[in-house]
Amino acid sequence: MSPASLRLVLLLPLALAAGCREMQSDYRASAPAAMPAEQPGIRFNPGGPDLERYTNSAGQYPRATAATWWQPAYSVDGFSRLDDIFSARPVPRAQTPSPWRRAAVEPAVRYAVPPMRGGGSQTIDGYLARNPATGLLVAVGDTIHVERYQYGRTDTHRLTSFSMAKTVTALLVGLAVADGAIAAIDDPAERYVPALKGSEYGRTPIRHLLTMSSGVRFREEYDGLDDTVRLSRAVLFGPGGAGAVRQFDTREAEPGVRWSYASAETQVLGLVLTGALKRPVAGYLSERIWQPIGAEADASWVIDRTGQETTYANFSAVLRDYARLGMLLANGGRVGERQVIPADWLREMTRAHFTSTQTGRWFGYGFQTWVFPENDGSFALLGVRGQTIFVDPARRLVMVHTAVRPQARDPGGAEATALWRGLRQHFPRQDFPRQSG
Repeated sequence: MSPASLRLVLLLPLALAAGCREMQSDYRASAPAAMPAEQPGIRFNPGGPDLERYTNSAGQYPRATAATWWQPAYSVDGFSRLDDIFSARPVPRAQTPSPWRRAAVEPAVRYAVPPMRGGGSQTIDGYLARNPATGLLVAVGDTIHVERYQYGRTDTHRLTSFSMAKTVTALLVGLAVADGAIAAIDDPAERYVPALKGSEYGRTPIRHLLTMSSGVRFREEYDGLDDTVRLSRAVLFGPGGAGAVRQFDTREAEPGVRWSYASAETQVLGLVLTGALKRPVAGYLSERIWQPIGAEADASWVIDRTGQETTYANFSAVLRDYARLGMLLANGGRVGERQVIPADWLREMTRAHFTSTQTGRWFGYGFQTWVFPENDGSFALLGVRGQTIFVDPARRLVMVHTAVRPQARDPGGAEATALWRGLRQHFPRQDFPRQSG
């Protein structure tokens, strides 16, 4: 199938979508007339590499619509304004943001470019000149060492996460267990979502939804004809709610036997959260994570017509708040002396329940979290088209990367990982006490 056909299959229904809008974006210009004044430690670039791919004949970033936002030519605007294009629920920020320190100078990091990307050695400047990153932030502990923006994006844009949202969903499941709203992750999903009773997803234990091992058939290949298209269509423009996932009802393996990446599993987890908590997922996220980490800006989560958050994707936040989330995870789930995420839950989330050999994806897989094959405690939140939070607890090192890569599974992702390896070589391991609780 051609790229044009793929976009048509995936996106034409978006133009027909209608519904209430719970949140309006604070930023409406697709390309600011002038970039913000330079701030200490922050660098803005009104352009970026391969600029002709992302701009129109006038050199502007075209304003995206529901029918065009996924297309590369519209993605700069679309990926930074998703909560204005679709109905979304706010995730309110903290009253008092947690402060960041800033390093006096950027680190002189070099990394080895993968052979598939031409080989050789590059710097952070070289990386940004070669890759369509909209934002790049590197932090160690409470200090930001790098904060860069490209393609006219700024530190006020809420940048979308795609499947990084899956890890956020798993964090919320752990909190719901700790709060007693979910009795046990060995419970079947239908205990909390009666509308799934009698379905294969309904009888799947929450544990195996968390590890993408439900055994229910779901094909996620981003070829324009896969089950991801069916899911997105049903969530955003169809019945939403349980009806969006009941269509996937063929069992191929018993739960827990085989790993198979499936966004529908995370949407079922979102339904479980809503049913167990009896409140919107976004509000729970704000209360239990977003405000405790001291988020400086409201985040947002796209919702379906029933008001259910699309928990497999479509969460958006500013770059520094993504970094605050990453640092929460690097710190073992703690903010200061407060244990925000139970440490034992975070350990389960970030260990490989399925190895890289079993996933066939280089990474192993935990609870909705990708685990580096070294199994040294480092892990990643990953989304298509270049959205990434890499976390190394041993170094208290976090790299946040947002992008407009033109392909869902873009080979440029290997270069982002190479940059991460360069950062790990630059910043030494530190000795931290093991968290318990």
